[in-house]
Amino acid sequence: MLRRLYHEQPDSFAFTPENLAWAEAQITKYPEGRQASAIIPLLWRAQEQEGWLSRKAIETVADMLGLAHIRALEVATFYFMFQLQPVGAVAHIQVCGTTSCMICGAEDLIAVCREKIAPNAHELSEDGKLSWEEVECLGACANAPMAQIGKDYYEDLTAERFGEIIDAFSAGEVPTPGPQNGRYASEPASGLTSLKDHESGRMPQNASVALAAELGDTVKRIDGTEVPILTPWLSGKTSRAPAGGKTGIGADKADRSNGHTADETGIQKQQAPAKTAAKPAAKAKAAPTPVPADEDTGAKPETLSAPRGGAADNLKEIKGVGPKLEKMLNEMGFYHFDQIAGWTADEVAWVDANLTGFKGRVSRDDWVAQAKILAAGGDTEFSKRVDKGDVY
Repeated sequence: MLRRLYHEQPDSFAFTPENLAWAEAQITKYPEGRQASAIIPLLWRAQEQEGWLSRKAIETVADMLGLAHIRALEVATFYFMFQLQPVGAVAHIQVCGTTSCMICGAEDLIAVCREKIAPNAHELSEDGKLSWEEVECLGACANAPMAQIGKDYYEDLTAERFGEIIDAFSAGEVPTPGPQNGRYASEPASGLTSLKDHESGRMPQNASVALAAELGDTVKRIDGTEVPILTPWLSGKTSRAPAGGKTGIGADKADRSNGHTADETGIQKQQAPAKTAAKPAAKAKAAPTPVPADEDTGAKPETLSAPRGGAADNLKEIKGVGPKLEKMLNEMGFYHFDQIAGWTADEVAWVDANLTGFKGRVSRDDWVAQAKILAAGGDTEFSKRVDKGDVY
């Protein structure tokens, strides 16, 4: 198949400061003179930022690696993972059309794309939100037919359900990925005879789907703000500090005390807020909260209108609290470990009932017990992993 650059090209391209820092860090993985080996990850990052690869983006990456422009163009045009034309601003849908999916109805899914998005692959929908293409096997044959949308798989599709998913994306929603027919993962359609722990309700979704739902970023493109940008292969050395006063790449983790310090490279960095002993929450006006799902369950805990001292604790050190849940807790007025550590059984019931989309998480992962340890200045096994950068 002949792959050409799109006929309408932007005048310029530049990585965001965070993505530039990430790209420069990737180059340091390779020995001097071998920087060209970073071509694919850098092109991919440019595509994640913009949605597709323009000529200027390809040439910018080539210049960063000291390559002739034609060499970068050869890579970009060879691999089908690189999109050489604009894609939907919300999502680009890739429908698997290989044997298993074709037998199970992939052609019906493609017909839905033609009807609801555009008549031809790689064309934008009228509102510019969506685009589609047929791709080769995506490796989810047991859940055929399926499509990859953004980072996630939508499996066990019917034409009707696929149409509903497309309509939801067009409306600004993010449908839950994974099997769409009630299956937990890829177990037999007749049901499981073993490994049935999830049926107790403790694990209502498989790990991949649960993470996508918690992050709420199924179709969000990488922009450099997701996690700290680390270069552990540099043994603590920092190659570049991202914009906005963030800690530099690979900088050593700061001690838990206020203020600034310098690591072995001499680069100043902001230290993490200290974990202090539990103390009563300061009296403050209740923070504005989203409309709760259930005001009648339990008793609402005391909240704060803002974090004490202007610095919130890293609630993601509590196992079960991801970025989306931390944001939700902050919006509800919970910023500190000692607030959570002091919740009574009635208050836990209230929070459990009002975590929209995450009901029951407080009890399931025993946040109160974890928060008591963290509020007292201790560590849990999970918080140690967060501190090491193993989880975010």
